[in-house]
Amino acid sequence: WGSGELTFDYGPDTEPTPMTTIAWRLGHLIESFADTNGVYFGGPRVDAQIFDYPGTAASALARLDQVYADFAVGVRSLGDAGLAEPQGHRSPPSFAHAPVARVVLYMSVEAFHHGAEVCLLRELYAKSSRRLP
Repeated sequence: WGSGELTFDYGPDTEPTPMTTIAWRLGHLIESFADTNGVYFGGPRVDAQIFDYPGTAASALARLDQVYADFAVGVRSLGDAGLAEPQGHRSPPSFAHAPVARVVLYMSVEAFHHGAEVCLLRELYAKSSRRLP
């Protein structure tokens, strides 16, 4: 998937789960926050199949900072009533009656989960590269 110079691998679940890269994790976070911003906070709508994924670490971090900042502004704008509002047609039918707060919590879990993976992979790389001749 993707429309830019680089593409993004999505595929069927396999066992064992394939190893993904820091770039994949950052791309997933960027696209997920951008998608949530488009669905819930009036940002541009996102289609992962034609999303322009960043090609460098610097551009990925800058885009992550931007989509997260937009998300934070959107969440703050909801207030108690907006957080309690049902997701409705914006989400799959199984979550239509769940409050928008669930989306906010889910995106927080995604950020913690994939952010921790990025930190771990960076640390492992740094440790392993010191041992190389």
